[in-house]
Amino acid sequence: MSPLVRSMLMVFAASVIGSFGMAFLKMGANRLTKSIWSFLNTRLIFGVALFLGSSAIYVAGIKGGQLSVLYPMVSLGYVWGLVWAKIFFNEPLTKQKFAGLGLILLGVFFVGLGSQDSRPSPRATTASQQVQSH
Repeated sequence: MSPLVRSMLMVFAASVIGSFGMAFLKMGANRLTKSIWSFLNTRLIFGVALFLGSSAIYVAGIKGGQLSVLYPMVSLGYVWGLVWAKIFFNEPLTKQKFAGLGLILLGVFFVGLGSQDSRPSPRATTASQQVQSH
């Protein structure tokens, strides 16, 4: 597996794990009261742990690829977040939400296409190559 594919898979996994973190934060937030001790509920703590875990995976993932390609993949967490919102909280899926998801996916797609144009052409030479040839 190439380093770029490995990085993309890691960033994708981080976005899924982070989106579960988002859902567990919401579940934990629903249990908050006026007491400071209510912050010590298991769902809230688990949500924070998932966010930390996803951040660690993300950091490892961006090591092997272009940040300009990998970072937009994090926005896929919003796609998962919408799915979890429907499943766990029975939130409505509206036309506007689907339009927003379409724009996110389209943006990630175009940024990915842009990475293919960033490779130097075979005829391009660097300043150090020109100095070495003289």
